[in-house]
Amino acid sequence: MFDKPHQENLSKDLDSLLNAVKTSAQVHFENARGSHAWDHTLRVYQLCKHIGTVEDAEMDVLLSSAYLHDIGRCYQDAVNGAICHAEKGAELALPILHRLPLKNVQRDNILHCIRSHRFRGNHKPQSLEAKILFDADKIDSIGAIGVARAFLFAGEVGARLHNPEVDIEDTASYSVDDTGYREYQIKLIKVRDRVMTAEGKRLADERHTYMVDFFDRFLKEYEGEK
Repeated sequence: MFDKPHQENLSKDLDSLLNAVKTSAQVHFENARGSHAWDHTLRVYQLCKHIGTVEDAEMDVLLSSAYLHDIGRCYQDAVNGAICHAEKGAELALPILHRLPLKNVQRDNILHCIRSHRFRGNHKPQSLEAKILFDADKIDSIGAIGVARAFLFAGEVGARLHNPEVDIEDTASYSVDDTGYREYQIKLIKVRDRVMTAEGKRLADERHTYMVDFFDRFLKEYEGEK
């Protein structure tokens, strides 16, 4: 068991590392859209902190990844999805990580976490830390916050409130058809079943139920039934 002075030194080292990562990450959000602004990163950070503590993750890797996971997002939004923000984020994170007192295996894990956090990405989370980051990011996309963010993003791309006359399968992201309800049907309703950790699943269950109830009510009000 570590003695108290050693524990305090470890805590100070972690705080110093995370402050450096936070400072480097935040500058990439100056032109971020509201749906993926810095406040989203801070919520993901807090979710990672909670889930990581429960799941016994390597917190320096996990929390550094949380701060860095969306630093490429503004590049994706600027070209309407033509760039993968997870891949771009890992590219931008590499020089940041090389300036920090991390082991090579830690840097590699952080880069893996960033590359694999995307729901529609090509990389599957392998490490515990990557799975937790994936879960935290997805949990912030459902529930009350998820509903709000879905409609916020729809407003950012100029989408309508709802387009029931258009088959969702014929719609495209970053278009006038990219409504909040489309996001719910294409992605959000599937999120709970993709969550990987036990604590993440516990958190996702309640948010999923709230979100489903909201969109059921939304459709009834849209059709004038309520």
